Amino acid sequence: MSSALATRPRRRLPGAVWVLILPFAIMFVAFFVAPIVYALVQSMFTTRSSGLGYGAPETTFVFIDNYVRALSDPSFVESLGRLVSFSAILVPLMVLTALGLALLLDSGRALAPRFFRVVFFSPYGVPGVVATLLWGFLYVPATSPVLQLLSAAGIEFDPLSSGNVLFSIANIALWGFAGYNMVILMAALNAIPSELYEAARVDGASGWATIWHIKLPLVRPSIILVTVFTIIGTLQLFVEPLVLRPLTTAISSTYTPNLAAYNQAFAQGNPNLAAAMAVIVALLGFAFSFGFLRLVNRKGSRAW
Repeated sequence: MSSALATRPRRRLPGAVWVLILPFAIMFVAFFVAPIVYALVQSMFTTRSSGLGYGAPETTFVFIDNYVRALSDPSFVESLGRLVSFSAILVPLMVLTALGLALLLDSGRALAPRFFRVVFFSPYGVPGVVATLLWGFLYVPATSPVLQLLSAAGIEFDPLSSGNVLFSIANIALWGFAGYNMVILMAALNAIPSELYEAARVDGASGWATIWHIKLPLVRPSIILVTVFTIIGTLQLFVEPLVLRPLTTAISSTYTPNLAAYNQAFAQGNPNLAAAMAVIVALLGFAFSFGFLRLVNRKGSRAW
């Protein structure tokens, strides 16, 4: 049997398959693999002036010195901690909001579910810069009718203060992406066989029992997917603090790691240190995503 398998000729992929695969492979390597490799290489070099600052710049190999320098910078380490806090705020809010909206529209009791599905999804179509500008007008007391009404009622609230700005940024991200994640969860809910709901009704299961014992277990893979997407998205935080920075003193040039890397690359003229910071953020995202997947897979295997 083994000899027959060994002598069996291998089937080659038809040329049409390679025609379909090749464009994706080229784009994947050019715009995903190559930038990562380039960032890794750049992070291990540094450019110094020679001849007491009057000679031509020299590029030297420094291995992990840029990483040590980045992690020795208190402001960068503080931005990493702020990013972790932001993830701890946004990830649960995003998943619960998207799941709640999906369950609400899938309940059969919602009025005009198709209309509200479009309404909830529409903020995702607004570019991040535009969305941040719109919310920025609502966060500034001079232009915000909401804050002016609160002030007239004797309630003073500053969304851009140092204690509130992180939650204000989380609100922008939640407004922009909750509808997108809701659509993913609704697709999973729509794929559940209707026979399971009929069997639950015959058994006298309540609406909450149906959600807990049928809907949530069957959409668990989609919930995990949404959570991983959200974890990765929170670690890419850049646009919102960059746009809001001129409106408040609570956001510095190193408020987030990506903002710190941007500042090093384009304001300080140190792209090598910026590359090291970017790689640290990428490793942090990989660690968080991989750790979450290991955790849920371990719990899932125990449940089975």
